[in-house]
Amino acid sequence: MNLLSTLVDKGLRRELPTREEALAVLATSDDDLLEVVAAAGKVRRHWFGRRVKLNYLVNLKSGLCPEDCSYCSQRLGSKADILKYTWLKPDEASEAAAAGLAGGAKRVCLVASGRGPTDRDVDRVSETVKAIKEQNEGVEVCACLGLLSDGQAERLREAGADAYNHNLNTSESTYAGITTTHTYADRVDTVQKAHAAGLSACSGLIAGMGESDEDLVDVVYSLRELDPDSVPVNFLIPFEGTPLAKEWHLTPQRCLRILAMVRFVCPDVEVRIAGGREVHLRSMQPLALNLANSIFLGDYLTSEGQAGKADLEMIADAGFEVEGTGQVTLPEHRATVGGGCVSHESGDCGSHKSAGCGSQAGGGVCGTAATAAPAAEPRTDLVAVRRRGAGTDHAPNA
Repeated sequence: MNLLSTLVDKGLRRELPTREEALAVLATSDDDLLEVVAAAGKVRRHWFGRRVKLNYLVNLKSGLCPEDCSYCSQRLGSKADILKYTWLKPDEASEAAAAGLAGGAKRVCLVASGRGPTDRDVDRVSETVKAIKEQNEGVEVCACLGLLSDGQAERLREAGADAYNHNLNTSESTYAGITTTHTYADRVDTVQKAHAAGLSACSGLIAGMGESDEDLVDVVYSLRELDPDSVPVNFLIPFEGTPLAKEWHLTPQRCLRILAMVRFVCPDVEVRIAGGREVHLRSMQPLALNLANSIFLGDYLTSEGQAGKADLEMIADAGFEVEGTGQVTLPEHRATVGGGCVSHESGDCGSHKSAGCGSQAGGGVCGTAATAAPAAEPRTDLVAVRRRGAGTDHAPNA
């Protein structure tokens, strides 16, 4: 397929695909899926070899959020039966992180529900970062605390945080239909604050909320323009008790196409398979490792993942290896100078010049793919609320 040859060549040169090419990846048929995975896999291996970075989530404060994000089980008005607790103490958080690190994780992600941290909250998280760093040599720590105020990113950096996560989640044009208590621009501002403070920016998306192919391409192009080092790709977990509980649009094949599109658009960035992989990729998870070079180990914020041991076995069985603490995740040009996922020579990095499917330059097949098979019955049995680990008396999954 000429489209895929073009995209591989561009990915190896860090050149931005056209929007038509990105849309064409999402429009390919299931008959062509393995070719799509193989092509994106060439780009992934060129920049990251066969390494898989493991990340471990610690939910510092669960539930009790005043924001109304429709996808979130912790949202204002959520009836989801999740764990609810206030801030973990630094020693409790450090103990929770230790379980993930013992399981092979390289990065600990400290997450707290809420609109954004107070200065006291930043102090609390800074103490936690220091505790984790003192007890674990070489560990990376990423904070995810919501919208940042001026100076807070700098304080987290001074405390030893390496990265800050704040996802765009969906396209700017559809954002107001997902969340009303803050704006898309607020999220962009926080990612920019993290960048400016010298933190490694981590920002991604959620697929499966009823968005169009154009919305998915929009948000990925916006992410490329923001230039994060890490792009988590979440697949909606439709929790009962949330507004999106009935949104079951994803198939394993659709998820793989989305991951391939992200890899082509941001070829040399850490692409991470995040929440929902067990629910939507299911037995196709090992195939997704050919597209993404990073996953979360064990459980998520409010839902349970597959057993940590199963994650490690899956990586080994698929012919990949866990990235060690002594290995640098990003390619040299990004790790040394903070370069982005693109050279900007084309002059249209992240631009939205062509909103439509348009021409099929480069052999694109946009609009010509066979109609996708209808999704199977919703696998609600795979949505398991987390009852172990942080905030409980039970051992974590790591």
